[in-house]
Amino acid sequence: MTITTLTPEFFGIVSGSPVDLALRVGIGAFLGAAIGFERQWRARTAGVRTNALVSLGAALFVVMGAFSFNGPDADPTRVAAQIVSGIGFLGAGVIMKQGATISGLNTAATLWASAAVGALAGGGLYLVALGGAAAIMLANTLLRPLGRALDRRRGEEGREHPAAEYRFEVYCPVDAEGAVRSLVFDAVHRPEFTVLSIDALDLPDDAGVRITAMIRSDERNDREIEEAIAEVIRTPAVTAVRWSAEEMAETD
Repeated sequence: MTITTLTPEFFGIVSGSPVDLALRVGIGAFLGAAIGFERQWRARTAGVRTNALVSLGAALFVVMGAFSFNGPDADPTRVAAQIVSGIGFLGAGVIMKQGATISGLNTAATLWASAAVGALAGGGLYLVALGGAAAIMLANTLLRPLGRALDRRRGEEGREHPAAEYRFEVYCPVDAEGAVRSLVFDAVHRPEFTVLSIDALDLPDDAGVRITAMIRSDERNDREIEEAIAEVIRTPAVTAVRWSAEEMAETD
């Protein structure tokens, strides 16, 4: 069976001509914009412009590598290979880690795949580039409900409690601030906790000091936080202790 691949020659266009190069770059930008349209429609970080520029840039690099260098030592694949590693720096910029929550992985993967579509368009493989763009858009739309269903099933069967963020407040006299702050520091620095911040605030009218610690746990377990602050509560210099918890929504 013979598979027809859409190339410039298939349309009667001379390879390397201005029309050919413009078509390669234009298709790369268009397909990247199509991928970005789906992302921006769902309010994701990298939208139409970002994906269009990534795909356009990849197409330009491939065109440069294929038609700008001549001679026995010319290797057009060398420039294309650097796109794969170079896009990693851009993808790393959209990945955010806050405590146990990581977001932006899907956006980074989409940018990486968008660069591949642009490289295919720059190489003149229009049909493969079109199929790749369609596959990316289908993966981001059709597989999303499946992923959420699997997350819900995992939560029902294995993970009883979602991640939680705790706010821990300790009140003490001004002259005991140093000792109490040290106790709070030791109490919240545990393997099961991620410390987000610890700060102290002088209360008005010489009412003392409020020490506030913000911590995060992969799973909500109120017993762990009570055990962690038990020694702080028993300290005579501590006049009041208060804590609260907020369950964190999962981010895909």
